[in-house]
Amino acid sequence: MIKRLFKFVFKTIFWFVFLSVLWVIAYKFFPVPYTPLMAIRTVSETNYPELQHDWVAIEDMAPSVQLAVVCSEDQQFANHNGFDYEAIKKAYRKNKEGKRLRGGSTISQQTAKNVFLWPERSWLRKGLEAYFTFLIEQLWSKERILEVYLNSIEMGEGVFGIEAAAQHWFQKPAKELTIQEASLIAAILPNPRKYVANPPSNYIQNRSYWIQQQMRNYGTFTLERKDDDTASKN
Repeated sequence: MIKRLFKFVFKTIFWFVFLSVLWVIAYKFFPVPYTPLMAIRTVSETNYPELQHDWVAIEDMAPSVQLAVVCSEDQQFANHNGFDYEAIKKAYRKNKEGKRLRGGSTISQQTAKNVFLWPERSWLRKGLEAYFTFLIEQLWSKERILEVYLNSIEMGEGVFGIEAAAQHWFQKPAKELTIQEASLIAAILPNPRKYVANPPSNYIQNRSYWIQQQMRNYGTFTLERKDDDTASKN
């Protein structure tokens, strides 16, 4: 009995790892057509608006969009290995001090969650999120992670991805978004079902100004890791 149980567990783990790696490799080359969150929203909610989702290559997104999202969500994105341990520590301290939950998720973690998993606060989900984050960091480039992220995250009620968001909020393609427009879309990401990018509330407008300031302070945007640059010099 114990031997059969061990064999069953081993096979289950083997096939889970094999299929998940295959899944991640497939999305390294092919667009993500649909996510679990899209399915959940569509199936579980009545009167949910028609999905807006159009995949575009990262070359067809304004550079200001990429920088605005990085400055808003994860300024260490180009340098970390998928996990920002300082941000996690800060989030843990803030959560202990007050009742309001503060996240420490990186863009890589958010990509793993949005593309492969479901939106739920549980140890199982967080464990799988860490696993898929590790996989995409190992198997995808930083550029690919950002491309998938910007094509998959929720950016409004029924709006997924930057191309759909650009059309929905500003009636233009993502490639033509201005710095101000990009920062307004980035400003609503913490709660895209509650906040509106256009016309923005005072809170979103102020957050947009903060993001634009961060964009000016960030300097030249590159997805090359600093440690890679150092290694190449040596």
